[in-house]
Amino acid sequence: MGTKRHFRVWRGDSSGGEIQDFDVEVNEGEVVLDIIHRLQATQTPDLACRWNCKAGKCGSCSMEINGMPKLGCMTRMSTFEEDETVTITPLRTFPVIRDLVTDVSFNYEKARETPAFAPPEGVAPGQYRMQQVDVERSQEFRKCIECYLCQNTCHVVRDHEENKTAFSGPRFFIRAAELDMHPLDAREDRKEYAQAHQGLGYCNITKCCTEVCPEHIKITDNAIIPMKERVVDRRYDPLVWLGRKIFRRDQLDEPARVPATVSASASGGGSADSTPEVHTSGTPFTSARQGEAPPVRDDGKMDVAELALPHQGGPSPFGDDQEFPLPVEDLTYNPPSKEDPDSKEDH
Repeated sequence: MGTKRHFRVWRGDSSGGEIQDFDVEVNEGEVVLDIIHRLQATQTPDLACRWNCKAGKCGSCSMEINGMPKLGCMTRMSTFEEDETVTITPLRTFPVIRDLVTDVSFNYEKARETPAFAPPEGVAPGQYRMQQVDVERSQEFRKCIECYLCQNTCHVVRDHEENKTAFSGPRFFIRAAELDMHPLDAREDRKEYAQAHQGLGYCNITKCCTEVCPEHIKITDNAIIPMKERVVDRRYDPLVWLGRKIFRRDQLDEPARVPATVSASASGGGSADSTPEVHTSGTPFTSARQGEAPPVRDDGKMDVAELALPHQGGPSPFGDDQEFPLPVEDLTYNPPSKEDPDSKEDH
């Protein structure tokens, strides 16, 4: 049998709300999300809260616990004093929908504005090759679960609603840094784009985002600061400036351009020399593939599961003629010789 603990939970919607008090049973080993579920089961069945995996990997149960942005499923009750009141409120940076559920569509809008990975010209899908050191360099940023706790705690958008239009936030700065480090990304102006269009200059590196990241990504030290340094080097280092003037055009005045001609598999059909229409207005994407809205039924609603969709997982960016996994004959792999178990030849 557990012990009774005191909780304060924000209840309301976009029109307003208030903090309500509850006494709830807490058992050993439980997390805050367990308490919310018990509240729903015993006292407030209409309490709204997002959650999916309960394993710290989906990022759905983002909330503020005693004023600190955290994941409900990763915050153990044992971290609080036995007589401590636990206050649970929704993310403050985003509009409230109901109770602990907020409208985080701002982040998805910024995701669509972020230029996608630009495939290297002349390299077909399945032929990408990277050194392990290049994989490890940006592996940290791919741990992001998009809980948006960093976006919520960033004071640039939290305290200044007018900044949201020009500021993408730390989650998308690490995306820009990841692609800037990617050896196969054909776009060359990631740093300048982050500075000019994503609001990199607004960040004054207080490291609030790093402190709340549940995946312990060093957002500030490993992504934002290096990006800022490279922007400064390109703009103000006299040797770099002189070298660009002598050897190539200044890339700061206009974004880098990638040829629009792509292979038939990349454009989804047609001849290898075909030139698909390229997005030229708004965000200067280098990929020929346009963003696609989710399929909507005649009644205006989306299908409950992707199993009901004609193409599970959505359309392939490489076209319908590309098969995954690749056929065995297209793979190049030479395993170590059985006779020499210590063989470590590079292939």
